[in-house]
Formats: sequence, structure tokens, C-alpha cells
Amino acid sequence: MKTYKIYVDCANCAAKMEEAVKKTDGIADATVNFMTLKMNVEFEDGANEKKVMKAALKNARKVDDDIEIDF
Repeated sequence: MKTYKIYVDCANCAAKMEEAVKKTDGIADATVNFMTLKMNVEFEDGANEKKVMKAALKNARKVDDDIEIDF
């Protein structure tokens, strides 16, 4: 599991971000903590983490185009 710093401005957006990231191919599970502005991600075996996180960011930005993930 890896932890990433996120930038999201409301708890509702963070919840939607979590759902969007969970649907990304290569991610087994993800949890977003709005209070700490961190996201924990568990990758599927053999997943290319950088490629998967780029796709996760793209999916998250469908929720709110201001969302950022440091990876």
C-alpha cells in the first residue's frame, strides 16, 4: 500500500474522488482521508504504479478538475 498527498477542497469531493479512483484499472482498493488530505492506494499485482496513478488522477478530475494527487 502507498500513501499519496492529495489536494481536494471539500469532504464530498473527497468521497467522490475515492469512488472514482477505486474504479481505475490496476487499483485493488483506495481510501481517501479528507482531514489529513491523504489517499492510501493498494495496487493490483503487477500494476505499473505511475501509469495507474496517472489514470487515477484523470478519473478523479472527472469529479472535480481542481483535484491534485502528488505521485
